[in-house]
Amino acid sequence: MRVQYDQEVDALYLELSTQKPNGVVEVADGINIDTTDSGKITGIEILNASEKININNLLTYTLEFDQGIIRKGLPGKTIRPAV
Repeated sequence: MRVQYDQEVDALYLELSTQKPNGVVEVADGINIDTTDSGKITGIEILNASEKININNLLTYTLEFDQGIIRKGLPGKTIRPAV
């Protein structure tokens, strides 16, 4: 996933796929979902982003997994779920 924020226009884009979108679904005022013809989500655009989310938290995230699942993170790092 790639996160892009344009401070000049206050727009946030979450790129979820490298596929080119073919359509857009507006789910709320200024919140758009980019989709392919087959319905896959490729990105999420949030206009007037600073009014809708805390921009300072853009690079902060929490990963939650079902118990027993182990995911690899950065090279040499393993993310284990809390027990």
